[in-house]
Amino acid sequence: MVFRVLSLYKEFIDSFAATGVIGRAVDSGAIGIDSIDIRSYSLDKHMRVDDYPYGGGAGMVLSAQPVVDSVRAVRGEREIPAVFFSPRGKTLNSALAKHYSKFPELILLCGHFEGIDERALEILEVEEVSIGDYILTGGHLAACCFIDSVSRYVDGVLGNSESSENESFENGLIEHSQYTRPREFEGLAVPEALLSGSHSLIADWRMENSLEATRKYRPDLYKKHLDSLRNTWRQQK
Repeated sequence: MVFRVLSLYKEFIDSFAATGVIGRAVDSGAIGIDSIDIRSYSLDKHMRVDDYPYGGGAGMVLSAQPVVDSVRAVRGEREIPAVFFSPRGKTLNSALAKHYSKFPELILLCGHFEGIDERALEILEVEEVSIGDYILTGGHLAACCFIDSVSRYVDGVLGNSESSENESFENGLIEHSQYTRPREFEGLAVPEALLSGSHSLIADWRMENSLEATRKYRPDLYKKHLDSLRNTWRQQK
């Protein structure tokens, strides 16, 4: 799949696209990341892309014209979903990441300053996504998180086919604890079950550890897990 990233920080996106797992996925052709500078579509003689907000207030707002023209130029006559990163959007989770991984192409629209002129969002019919309840200096940061999360579900990105299946949240629980050599470090030993060589013992320990971690650190997910088990039990009666 190909991510078309429209932002004011093309060099930031290019650097991300050449780093680590994502960089290897780009090199192999599993994904593509095309970075586009919104500023290059400005019709202002000084290449400005922002202006003061009507009604007053701090900060600047991205103007509608360069945003609309840049998305239209990338989209052309194709029906490509345009994702805009916004605190009012759907929260990015594993289910939403899987959903977006099915598209062959996505446009990622990155805001900056105090946001984007609302008319641009209406005209472009964007899909709004939030990566969490906090504020970033720009949507280019959110775009990198989005690409990384979505790409994990694209064939050929992860070397081990089980890697994404066994991560946190995939089964509604926090992932189990991980250990490596040495067997003992500063008085702390690796759990015996992991050294047993028994697949069943290891699987049981990992599930118990996962449940305990979820109960301790994410009681909201733990409650959902219990509710799901209860519903399943009721349906089977």
